[in-house]
Amino acid sequence: MQVSELNTLSTQVLAAAFLLSLIFGAITQRTHFCTMGAISDVVNMGDWTRMRQWGLAIGVAMGGFALLAYAGLIDSSKTIHASNRWFWLSGAVGGALFGFGMVLASGCGSKTLVRVGSGNLKSLIVMIVMGLAAFATLKGITAVLRVATVDQLTVDFATVANLPHLLAAALGLKVAVIGLILGLGLGGALIIWAVTGPEFCHADNLLAGLGIGSIIVAMWWVSGHLGFVAEHPETLNEVFLTTNSGRAEALSFVSPVAYTLDWLMFFSDKSKVLTLGIVSVLGVIMGSTITALWTRSFRWEGFGSTEDVGNHLIGAMLMGVGGVTAMGCTVGQGLSGIATLGLTSFVAIFAIIAGAVAAFKYQTWRIEQKA
Repeated sequence: MQVSELNTLSTQVLAAAFLLSLIFGAITQRTHFCTMGAISDVVNMGDWTRMRQWGLAIGVAMGGFALLAYAGLIDSSKTIHASNRWFWLSGAVGGALFGFGMVLASGCGSKTLVRVGSGNLKSLIVMIVMGLAAFATLKGITAVLRVATVDQLTVDFATVANLPHLLAAALGLKVAVIGLILGLGLGGALIIWAVTGPEFCHADNLLAGLGIGSIIVAMWWVSGHLGFVAEHPETLNEVFLTTNSGRAEALSFVSPVAYTLDWLMFFSDKSKVLTLGIVSVLGVIMGSTITALWTRSFRWEGFGSTEDVGNHLIGAMLMGVGGVTAMGCTVGQGLSGIATLGLTSFVAIFAIIAGAVAAFKYQTWRIEQKA
């Protein structure tokens, strides 16, 4: 492959990622798909509808990723979530921080971008602060703290720390076969649980679950197959084009926001190039904007009080630090990561839920104290 062909392929990968993220933003804006909202509905009202949307999306993502791996269209050992180390404490602490923060900030990373696109100025501030906190946790002062503390306590395995690789090694079977059985089995169970819920099978619910889940699968294909080059013409090494990690990636919305701010601030620096994560952030915002304008739901919104400002700033910082520490957010770990059946992803998503529940309890306590 010539360098010119490589550049053309990179453009195709970026264009595909942008289009998929634009559709993601449009669907999320249209259906109100939101992990924090789903947890809130369960905790405060006992309503499981949006949680079933999330379960349906996870089920589709799991099954789709398993089929891609079994067909040889993506290598599950070369994703951003594939590591021989189980970062159990990083996932637990980071997930809890992120979950608590997203409640204070009125939404997770993806919901923040969707709200930015629909005119919410509070979410614009949250996005900027979250991105700065995330960058500091990637390369700055909180990165030093992260590496020196929670990242030190890991469990090392002889193979990739996910269920397919561990079970395949234990049983002496092929990883792709075990991955297919687990992905279709667990994913299918989640799909059945979702669609059999009371009055769940309405257009918006199905669009949210099936649409978001399918986009995650498509992003894995774009990054892990379309963007994979076995031999770079200059380095002769294999490469996953346009990814910040150098490995296959799907959607995530904490570190990519940090890279987006970095790209905007140092735009004239030729070493700062568009990546899959950056175009995904821009695509979600634009998809939300188009949908909000089309449905006439676009409206400007600002902070209501000083306390409102404080809550959103603290929440944004917790999301930035927690999202990087947990190596993903409700989408990065809760959909993209969990699709790979990684052990860290399971810990992170349960910690995010626990952190969110704790934040809701805290908010209830605050209201009672004021009363």
